[in-house]
Amino acid sequence: MSTLTRAAAISMTAAVALTSLTACSSGADSASSGDDSKGSVYYLSFKPEQDAIWQEVAKAYQEETGVPVKVVTAASGTYEQTLKSEIAKSDAPTLFQVNGPIGMRTWQEYLADLSDTEMYKDLLDQSMALGADDKILGIPYVVEGYGIIYNDEILNAYFALDGAKATSMDDVTSFAKLKEVVEDMQAKKDQLGIDGVFASTSLKPGEDWRWQTHLADLPVYFEYQDNKVDDMDELTFAHNEEFKNIFDLYLNNSTIEPALASSKAVTDSMAEFALGKAAMVQNGNWAYGQVSEVQGNTVKAESVKMLPIYTGHKGEETQGLNVGTENFFAVNSKASEADQKASKDFMDWLITSEKGKKFMVEDLGFIPPFNTFGDDERPSDPLAQEVIASMANPQTTTIPWVFTTFPSQSFKDDFGAALSQYAAGQMDWTEVVDLFVSGWKAEKGA
Repeated sequence: MSTLTRAAAISMTAAVALTSLTACSSGADSASSGDDSKGSVYYLSFKPEQDAIWQEVAKAYQEETGVPVKVVTAASGTYEQTLKSEIAKSDAPTLFQVNGPIGMRTWQEYLADLSDTEMYKDLLDQSMALGADDKILGIPYVVEGYGIIYNDEILNAYFALDGAKATSMDDVTSFAKLKEVVEDMQAKKDQLGIDGVFASTSLKPGEDWRWQTHLADLPVYFEYQDNKVDDMDELTFAHNEEFKNIFDLYLNNSTIEPALASSKAVTDSMAEFALGKAAMVQNGNWAYGQVSEVQGNTVKAESVKMLPIYTGHKGEETQGLNVGTENFFAVNSKASEADQKASKDFMDWLITSEKGKKFMVEDLGFIPPFNTFGDDERPSDPLAQEVIASMANPQTTTIPWVFTTFPSQSFKDDFGAALSQYAAGQMDWTEVVDLFVSGWKAEKGA
């Protein structure tokens, strides 16, 4: 069992017994300079859909402690670039994120030891933390999951039609059955009152992370499994046909023509789902706010469900959702001692104080992997509940997040651009595969 899978399972135990990126100008200025001896916090965040909430968190913490907190959120798809720019400034971030082992190695000279924090001590599984040289350099603060989100109300309307290819979602446990259902639904979209089964595949540059990262997690994980390893310097993209299976299904049974995908953003896709124009969309539990807060939203909370991403892989009938994390807090070791302490205290407050825990679960929608959260302190939104249920299901096995081992953002961006060209009919699939394989090898080598 991988570290992420094991951690997710332990996180679930506690949850039962107990989520990329807006303009950098979104950061709020500190309300006051405060007491310099207390230090200050500058958090560089990477999820644009959560920026407004983090601004509220910063304000609440500052009001309670007197310690100034500034939150800046990097523009979508530019976190590494923004961090490189900001970290070189005299007022650099004191608290930022690394996305896994690759990120830890990239930023190691800037990573302070976090072994003395409550956040580390209270981890349900301390092996989830990132470390080197007997130091703890990154701490995961949320477990998340993704899959194919679907509107149960629309699916039930389909199942009631004559000739439906399934009687309920319980029948859909493989790519073959999913394809059969989806293609029949697409043919009957007018009867169902939808524009397409899947919301638009967002392939606009910077908006393609659901495919070049999240969807790509599956074939990479399967190739690691084939070779009994956790990382590889060279891949053959052995499971590329499985990736193509589901990617083509998304493109060809959508609200838009495949050639238009390169103009679409994630918000476009989520709005289509929220407005009932699409029955399905690939995304994660963090996206519930993007559904519920869309003006004119027609999707009832009780109708929002999630299905594993089936690709035609052998044994996928027992496959669960993709569960893991790429959210590791790191403290800038180049910051002053006062600012480092202030940043660690802020982290600890998030998982130990009543107000901090409320922000983490109720507002940010996190599934936190800490023993400080009790039965009544777990997320209640439907997508978080779907992730929790998937982790708890003894009949299925969740797919861990191995995309934290992907060689670089450049590799992912190039792969995303190739997918966009493929969708537009400007690149053959064999060329996409070749680019993936050569890009992986080159970037790993670098």
